[in-house]
Amino acid sequence: MGCFAFIHLLLLIFTILEQTQISKSAPDYTTLVYKGCSKQPLSDPSGTYSQSLSSLFSSLQQQSSRSKFYKTTSGGSQATISGLYQCRGDLSNADCYNCVSKLPQLTDQLCGKVASARIQLLGCYILYEVSGFSQISGLQMLYKDCSKTNVAGSGFEMKRDSALTVMENGISNGNGFYTTDYQAVYVLGQCQGDLSSSDCGQCVKTAVQKAQVECGSSLSGQVYLHKCFISYNYSPGGVPTKSSAFSSGGYSSGTGNTGKTVAIIVGVTAGVGFLIIMVLFLRGLKKKDDDF
Repeated sequence: MGCFAFIHLLLLIFTILEQTQISKSAPDYTTLVYKGCSKQPLSDPSGTYSQSLSSLFSSLQQQSSRSKFYKTTSGGSQATISGLYQCRGDLSNADCYNCVSKLPQLTDQLCGKVASARIQLLGCYILYEVSGFSQISGLQMLYKDCSKTNVAGSGFEMKRDSALTVMENGISNGNGFYTTDYQAVYVLGQCQGDLSSSDCGQCVKTAVQKAQVECGSSLSGQVYLHKCFISYNYSPGGVPTKSSAFSSGGYSSGTGNTGKTVAIIVGVTAGVGFLIIMVLFLRGLKKKDDDF
């Protein structure tokens, strides 16, 4: 193999490695956050409920390519099931559809046939309930996740609380979804799509209070209530990222993608270094051949 052909092969390998690095750093909004499965099994000897549930899932999936939130009912008076999905406000319609498309199968795998189920992914969630199933409070906490890293005494609590206050005000005046970077703290909040502004504000306020109590001085935290959720991530040494706030993914605050950028820089540096070493090695071989 000639020297130039070999270098061309190395460049091709380097390109593949770089694309692999970028792929690994891409956000995975279909990562499972938590599951909520009713302990009440779904009695369905005739298969009527199964048909209603299948119809419900199909309707929700179809709508997810056009809307970030949709709520509907399926089945007749004997087998009525209500359900909804919601995608995170910063997802595109295509990503929303892709996220929601994962939920029906996951619901069956993780919960089986039960009277009510909720599956929360990083970018979307689905919820269904059979008619007559007992409702839970919209302010009930379903899930929390607090970082094990503690930053007490660093002035973090004041910065976090200020950022959460900005988010509370923003989400109350917006469309039920709000993100912001404030003093090295990235915060995000979202309410269920059919909540009024006042109910949304109250839900987020409750979630913020729970995060402050439950997570204390943790570097990052997530709190999911029945009708809303919030997350925060403190990055004192750099740009706060959505990935830390949600335990997964590669999003960065602002319009860029820090995770992807870092992967590219690392890939390029390693690739160039490797290429230089190989060129020097080939030159050494060529020199030995000439000497011989």
